Amino acid sequence: MKIGVMGTGAVGGYYGAMLARAGVPVVFIGRPAQVAALRDEGLRLQAQSFDERFPVQASTDASALADCALVLCCVKSGDTESAGTQMAPHLPSHAVVLSLQNGVDNAARLAARLSPSNQVAAAVVYVAAEMMAPDHVRHHGRGELVLARWAAQGSQPSPEAVQALFTQAGVAVELAQDVDAALWSKLVLNCAYNALSAISRLPYGQLVQGDGVLPLMRDIVAECVAVAQASGVTLADPWPAVQRIAATMPGQFSSTAQDLMRGKPSEIDHLNGFIVRRGQALGVPTPVNRALHVLVRLLESAPGNSRTS
Repeated sequence: MKIGVMGTGAVGGYYGAMLARAGVPVVFIGRPAQVAALRDEGLRLQAQSFDERFPVQASTDASALADCALVLCCVKSGDTESAGTQMAPHLPSHAVVLSLQNGVDNAARLAARLSPSNQVAAAVVYVAAEMMAPDHVRHHGRGELVLARWAAQGSQPSPEAVQALFTQAGVAVELAQDVDAALWSKLVLNCAYNALSAISRLPYGQLVQGDGVLPLMRDIVAECVAVAQASGVTLADPWPAVQRIAATMPGQFSSTAQDLMRGKPSEIDHLNGFIVRRGQALGVPTPVNRALHVLVRLLESAPGNSRTS
């Protein structure tokens, strides 16, 4: 099974590298400078138990996905429609696309741009990784996936086959009975940590030690749970999982923090911003999430950030 990775950031780089390291043929689709680096130097994965560099295939053109049975879509949530449009003319009819993205609606947004013959499934990603250079991914911790099930048609890869492939590569995959609840649970974690890490420029372990931070995070979580319930999604108490993030990823900066520190637009519109919009539509107040969304957008609009250029 040949695998395509659409969007070679920290998430795409990590999972693509783990698959390639296991001998699975992988092609990475990325920006010109990154593709040039990958072709010249290969991809370095600096993990907790190994530090290796290996040659990989890379292209700037989605046509390189033409013989891929499985594609990992790892672009930022704001680029979902664009990625779908780029992939649509080139995917074989039996290809399965996994959305390894933050947020709860990316799989549906991708499916709207792809052929009905292409199966699109959501995956919930729990990994702490960082792009140190265009050809260098550093893994800080975790790495498991929660994957939606689908009914494979014809020669499409089945969920069990994809699970086995990742297991072979050392990536734990759970096949979820209720992926919507899993997606919302991850969204709660993102809303609790991402904006605060970005505003403070602190990693999770230091962030939670700040005066008043944990009560504030409880307020964020309470708003998210209320919006989820109004949306028809019942969540188990997310607070223990929120606390575990700081314990298991103490040195991790949120992806929003990493984006702002690099002068790039973040996914905040699809995290706290999504909660605000959804809450407004359902009549659920979300003042804390609204404040965080506004503050991160203000930081994004500071001189030198690419959102303003």
